[in-house]
Amino acid sequence: MTGSQFGVFGIDPWWLVLLKALAIFVMLVLLTLFTIWWERRVVSRMQNRIGPNRVGPFGLLQSLMDGFKLGLKEEIIPKAAHVGVYWIAPVISATAAFLAFAVIPFGPTVSIFGVETPLQLTDFPVSVLYVLAIASIGIYGIVLAGWSSGSTYPLLGGLRSSAQMISYEIAMGMSFVAVFLYAGSMSTSEIITAQEPIWFAVILLPSFLIYVTSMVGETNRAPFDLPEAEGELVGGFHTEYSSLKFAMFFLAEYINMVTVSALATTLFLGGWLAPWPISLWESANTGWWPLLWWLIKVQIFIFVFIWLRATLPRLRYDQFMKFGWKVLIPASIVWIMVVAAARVLRNDIEFSNRQLLIGGAIVIAVLLVGSWFAQGALDRREAARKFIREEIDSRPFEPMAGGFPVPPMPGQQAVLTTRRSNIPVVQQEAIDG
Repeated sequence: MTGSQFGVFGIDPWWLVLLKALAIFVMLVLLTLFTIWWERRVVSRMQNRIGPNRVGPFGLLQSLMDGFKLGLKEEIIPKAAHVGVYWIAPVISATAAFLAFAVIPFGPTVSIFGVETPLQLTDFPVSVLYVLAIASIGIYGIVLAGWSSGSTYPLLGGLRSSAQMISYEIAMGMSFVAVFLYAGSMSTSEIITAQEPIWFAVILLPSFLIYVTSMVGETNRAPFDLPEAEGELVGGFHTEYSSLKFAMFFLAEYINMVTVSALATTLFLGGWLAPWPISLWESANTGWWPLLWWLIKVQIFIFVFIWLRATLPRLRYDQFMKFGWKVLIPASIVWIMVVAAARVLRNDIEFSNRQLLIGGAIVIAVLLVGSWFAQGALDRREAARKFIREEIDSRPFEPMAGGFPVPPMPGQQAVLTTRRSNIPVVQQEAIDG
């Protein structure tokens, strides 16, 4: 697969376009059902439980039965809800989740019923920006759901989601800049072509780490699930939703997990290109085999989502915002400068562009890890200072502690002392016997 791929898009017959769109829809629904089941099984194994094992072989049909159950449940609409926005919010979230997959490549050109067509619905010069725009629209469904419910906790969840969107989408978008500079394109198919023979996750490691962190925050998954923190907000933005509308939010969350995983695969792991040593096989990147490599890579990212949820506690809101603004965004800016310098100077210096990028990636990775440990040390120091202040504040007030009598402040009580010393009366009586 070499050169521009735009010539092969827009020439498919109408029935093939509908067929590919239907295939993407069915694949996403099946991936959602499988991901829910897989998450339950993996988390149960990590927590020494059994997990779903009753409905279907190994419990594989449990997610499907849960979907039927949600669809048949009674629907309750809050009395204070803005009905129009309340109804449209889950539709926005679910629709945006499906639309983002229009530009994701699944494989090379194949033959479908005798028609040569790429395994991708469409592509254009700014495909990655399209995905970012659609992801932003999906967040509006959460914000509107929190506002339209007419309740306090959903409103707080919606506000958190808007702040989360602003904070982490900046870092996510900036992590793409290095990819654009190195690939010379914003097209998803051309970015995959540019990753032969080495993936961008290797030579653009800081961008990869920043994106992986940002995508967890963007999808409201633990430890960044602040908009739906059940310990604080009951259920967050979807507290007042039930039945099929709640199922649509649930569907949107898991499809968004697949979307960001597919985008990470496309931008950093070579998309549908076979990993080494499978790539040594001549037919590895031809026919329908690349679809299998793509699915495996996406499932690896989804496993990371599940692993994080089962192991990490939820961050405090101030920690969450501080990490986004003080760590991810500055690191992105520094790394963009490194990549831009590499692109400009690669023809004017003796060592290669790739060596410069790998060296810069190591430096940025060290800075990221160092900033994480430094921030942890600062947090521990602040906690120790807070403990000392609380310990001092809890002591009884002694007017003569500094050598001179002072009046007590509001809320303080003076401790009676003898004239012979500053020892309180109770302790002096114990000394005297």
